[in-house]
Amino acid sequence: MKLLQIVRRMSQETSVENLSALRLKYRERKDAFLEENIDVKNPFSVFRDWLELALKTPEILEPNAAALATVSPAGKPSNRYVLVKEATAEGFTFFTNYGSRKAEEIKSNPNVAISFYWLPLRRSVRIEGVAEKIPVEDSLKYFHQRPRASQIGAAASPQSQRIPSRGYLDEVEAEIKAKLGPDGEVPLPNWGGYLVRPDLIEFWQGQTDRLHDRIRFRRGNGVESEVDGKLVHKGEDGWVYERLAP
Repeated sequence: MKLLQIVRRMSQETSVENLSALRLKYRERKDAFLEENIDVKNPFSVFRDWLELALKTPEILEPNAAALATVSPAGKPSNRYVLVKEATAEGFTFFTNYGSRKAEEIKSNPNVAISFYWLPLRRSVRIEGVAEKIPVEDSLKYFHQRPRASQIGAAASPQSQRIPSRGYLDEVEAEIKAKLGPDGEVPLPNWGGYLVRPDLIEFWQGQTDRLHDRIRFRRGNGVESEVDGKLVHKGEDGWVYERLAP
């Protein structure tokens, strides 16, 4: 039975009052995620392998969807989903309105966290790092690669701000379309990308017996001095890695 069918059946058999009964089967011990299976001890290499598998898994419709967590100046966290548009050895890039809540919180505290969850693979990746704006020319280049309707939508929406109604957005969108005509280039609004440079990347793989696999990579000042070959191991390019209890 396909995963989607299994999840639907389990959901139909579970009520809101009995969520504790909802328990999906994960991987078996023979499929454990082991340190010796990591050919290149660099988290970007592991992430690339995992993402490529997620991209090839039909049940995963948006493998680049990730939850982004930020923190307000008052210390209150907030979380929302974004689409990661680039994943390189530098970090992870997403785009947003620079007047949005996430952007305002990044301005006051650039420390963020990103989480991917690929249910059919029973895998998750958790990332912590520092977000910084990418160059304007890079944001502009990507902006004009988007469908024109999406460009106009970004220009029409004062993201995270209060608006009087849905009709307000429709009116602003219509005004922009009328001003630009059918072929006019959409100017870049207060919008662009952030690059999250990670200092922690954790790989999680679920096990049916709940003895899940967790391997965490870290880098930063002093981390290599923690290497003891037993609990903390030396990786590549300044990274160290360790196994965590589930």
